[in-house]
Amino acid sequence: MKAIVCEDYGPLENLALKEIDDPVATGTSVVIRPEAIGVNYPDGLLVQGLYQMKPATPFIPGMEAAGVVEAVGPDVKRIKPGDRVAVLNQLGAYAEKVTADQSAVFPLPDGLDPSDACALLCAYGTSHHALKQRAELQPGETVAVLGAAGSTGIAAIQIAKAMGARVIAVASSAQKQEIAKQSGADEAIGYDNLKDDLRSLTGNKGVDVLFDPVGGDAFDTACRCMARNGRLLVIGFASGRIPSLPVNLTLVKEFSVVGVFWGAFTRYEPEVYADNMKELIGWRMQGTVKPFIEGRYPLADAPAILKRVLDRGATGKIILVPEDTSS
Repeated sequence: MKAIVCEDYGPLENLALKEIDDPVATGTSVVIRPEAIGVNYPDGLLVQGLYQMKPATPFIPGMEAAGVVEAVGPDVKRIKPGDRVAVLNQLGAYAEKVTADQSAVFPLPDGLDPSDACALLCAYGTSHHALKQRAELQPGETVAVLGAAGSTGIAAIQIAKAMGARVIAVASSAQKQEIAKQSGADEAIGYDNLKDDLRSLTGNKGVDVLFDPVGGDAFDTACRCMARNGRLLVIGFASGRIPSLPVNLTLVKEFSVVGVFWGAFTRYEPEVYADNMKELIGWRMQGTVKPFIEGRYPLADAPAILKRVLDRGATGKIILVPEDTSS
């Protein structure tokens, strides 16, 4: 089979599509032929050695895939060849065949597009966990979403609305702000006058929940716009700079700073994670949430796609598609 292989940590351009041995289903493992492979911001950090996890090289990057089960190991009990499934792995998804333990595989209902399934895993999974478990978002509260046109940002908008919140989307261009509005945001603003705009839109009260996958200057400004008893969700640092928090602000304004590490959540609380995924899939089938799929690209385009994602040039979810899904 063909796969994108990271031979050594380094520039994205070093990634290459290579022919490697097909995986074999053993024990409780499952082999899946993907119809869609999700691209995520951490994928690009990982191959450069800039992520929290540093797997031994060589490895195949990629966390998400959705497709059809090709083979199952002798100890697999609940999955059979021909089943439509989605899989969440730490590695291995950028390939024509993906192997995973059955515990990481979710059955897909009829009618759920495999691209949407990929989006529901990491992007929607992160935003859902952040707002539901970490922020304990309540109906009627105001959520400000930074990076609102990205895959996690759009997910946060739709999930916050599903939970009964008011949403202020923050995005860098008029085009991205329009995408945020189309995704359900009540208001959409830019970064240039962020402090004044957030205060004006909240009547100087501040935001109850700040969803921040951006960090950098946006964090520096937005942390001064928190409401009393607010929750500032630290999702990531797409700006490239990890900010420092003046902790006196948390004392004076009485808000909490809450870390959100979705990967740890899925490992330490698998039952809660499974319940979250059931809720998200149910919302998608009901039309409550709908991922915005920017485009579908050949697997070989992964290096260029990852560069665009890391440069914050992407909107919504990007999907890779194996070039040969027939053999």
